[in-house]
Amino acid sequence: MKHNGAIEINQTLEKVAALFSDPRNLKEYQDGFVKKELISGEQGKVGSVSKMIYKHGKQDMILTETITKNELPHSFEAYYRHKHMDNTMKCNFTALDDKTTNYEFEYEYTRIDWIMPRLMAILFPSMYRKPAEKWLRQFKDFAERN
Repeated sequence: MKHNGAIEINQTLEKVAALFSDPRNLKEYQDGFVKKELISGEQGKVGSVSKMIYKHGKQDMILTETITKNELPHSFEAYYRHKHMDNTMKCNFTALDDKTTNYEFEYEYTRIDWIMPRLMAILFPSMYRKPAEKWLRQFKDFAERN
């Protein structure tokens, strides 16, 4: 299952990339974000692995992020592993002018091995698309305030 989107942000390419690349900012636009802990490698570099913790209802959701490409300010790619699913994320940033940046993303779920999330993906694919789109809008709002 794959979905993508884009949004224009009224901020410079350099500023958008700087805000995006700083893990301390995740709490500003990703609902439920608790913390990101570096497991191996150098923060933000290709091959680095981090544990990401989110509060999902009463439970913690733990993801492992592996950065597969980091060519910021223009592009960023990562692989995310959860005990029940895997996905990739690709982000591209393009300066439209000296004050506006286009942020494009693509998420692809490559493994869903738990029956309920698999059924939800088939019957209600928007359950996976809507949070990504919400975080994108929240990132835009955050970036434009800073």
